[in-house]
Amino acid sequence: MFANLTAEVLMRRPTRPQILKLLTDYALLTVGAIALIYAYRTFMLPFGIAGGGVSGFGLVVNEWTGFPPGMAMLIANLPVLVLGYLRLGGMRFLTRTAFVIAIYNIGVDALPDIFPDRISDDLLLIALFGGVVSGLGGGLIYRAGGTGAGSGVISRVVQLRTGLPVSQIYLMIDGSILILQGLTFGWEKALYGVILLFVNGLAVDYVLEGPSVVRTVTVVTEQPDMLADTVFATMNVGVTGWKATGMYTDRERGILFCTVSRSEANRLVEAIRAADPSSFAVIGNAHQRRGGLIRSGAPMPEPELTSSEAPVI
Repeated sequence: MFANLTAEVLMRRPTRPQILKLLTDYALLTVGAIALIYAYRTFMLPFGIAGGGVSGFGLVVNEWTGFPPGMAMLIANLPVLVLGYLRLGGMRFLTRTAFVIAIYNIGVDALPDIFPDRISDDLLLIALFGGVVSGLGGGLIYRAGGTGAGSGVISRVVQLRTGLPVSQIYLMIDGSILILQGLTFGWEKALYGVILLFVNGLAVDYVLEGPSVVRTVTVVTEQPDMLADTVFATMNVGVTGWKATGMYTDRERGILFCTVSRSEANRLVEAIRAADPSSFAVIGNAHQRRGGLIRSGAPMPEPELTSSEAPVI
C-alpha cells in the first residue's frame, strides 16, 4: 500500500516542504478512506441505503449474490482506475486513487467488527449522518488530490468525449444505481438514498471550500473617492476600484469592491447608504479570503475559517 507513496516520492527529487506536503496529503487520504469505511459499515450496508456510485453498486451485488461488497467495489473500480489513468491523471492520479481504493474497498470487508453495525433505526438519521460522514471523508480525499474512482472518473471521461455537462452524467449514473437500489431494497430506501447523496455533496463542498463566512461588497457610485474613504475609515479594509459607464444613462461611474466578515457586512452597508444614498450595492458570499492589505499597508490577518462536487465514492 505504501508503495504508492514511495513511487510518487521517487518520481522526482522533492524538497523538504514537498515531502511534508506529500505526507500530509497521504494522511488526509487515509483519514478520508477510514471515514468512508465507517459510513459504509455503520450507515449504508446494514440498512441498504447508499447514494449511488460504486458504493451503491456494491450494496446491490451483495444483496443479490452475497458477494462481499468491498470486493465488488474493488472489481468495479479496477477498470475505472485504468480508464482514469489513461484519460485523466497519469501517475499522480494512479497512485493516490489506488491508495484510497485499497484502503476503502478492502477495509469494508476486512474490518467488519471495528465499527458498530446499527446505531439507530431511524432511517432519516441514517441517511443524514451517512451523507455527512461519507461527504467529510470524500472531501478530505479530494482535498488531498485523490479520488475514489467510481462514477466521478466515468463522468469526467464521458464529459471529455461527448461534451455533456458532468452534472447530467452524474445524474444518469447515480440515478441508474438508485433505481437498482429501489428494485432491490424497496423504493423507500432509494428515496433515503437521494437524501444521503444530497447531504454527501454538501459535506464535500464544506470540506473543500469552507463555510460561507466572508461577504463581498460591490458598489456602483458617482463618488468613488469619497465612498472609498468612508469604507477605509469605517472598516479599515482595503478597497479596489475601477471606472465603468452606466449603459442606460451613459454616465461615468466608479465601481468599488471589498470583502468583510459576515458580522461586519451590515455595518458597512449602513455606512455606504449614509455616505451616498444614490449608490448601488451588491453583497455576495465568498468561502475564503486570502491576503490583501489594510489601509496602513500591513497584511490583513487571515479570517478564521473552518474547512468545508462529488458523488458518494
